[in-house]
Amino acid sequence: MTNDTPTPATPGAVHLRDGENGTAIGATFYEQVGGRPFFEKLVNEFYRGVATDPVLKPMYPEDDLGPAAERLTMFLEQFWGGPTTYSDQRGHPRLRQRHQPFTVNPDARDRWLNHMRVAVDKAGLPPLQRDQLWDYLERAAYAMLNTFDR
Repeated sequence: MTNDTPTPATPGAVHLRDGENGTAIGATFYEQVGGRPFFEKLVNEFYRGVATDPVLKPMYPEDDLGPAAERLTMFLEQFWGGPTTYSDQRGHPRLRQRHQPFTVNPDARDRWLNHMRVAVDKAGLPPLQRDQLWDYLERAAYAMLNTFDR
């Protein structure tokens, strides 16, 4: 006897897509954490810290951080198995290339991580999902380093 009801993916499992930038197959991290509302809350909390940071705030071309918050929300949604709006609107993420014009040194990286740590901690995720999210964010922040100059 077969059951046609899809079974939820194991938390922390790799999620497949039905093609490049395609629909996710099975329960995604995006779905597990509550979808767009979760990522909006996370990103808004993150940008509360960035707004007053003397090193990070000048890296944002707009006075209003709203457009940057929307871009980060769309990126995180897509990365974690949600809608592909980021790529649909902006093309391939090319994170290193997009960050190349800015001085991303260890100080900037650490400030970014500190603000994101506050946001992740306030999000109240279960430990497995919190650690999975933090692992990615930390690796991504280290990958964006483009100089050791001050």
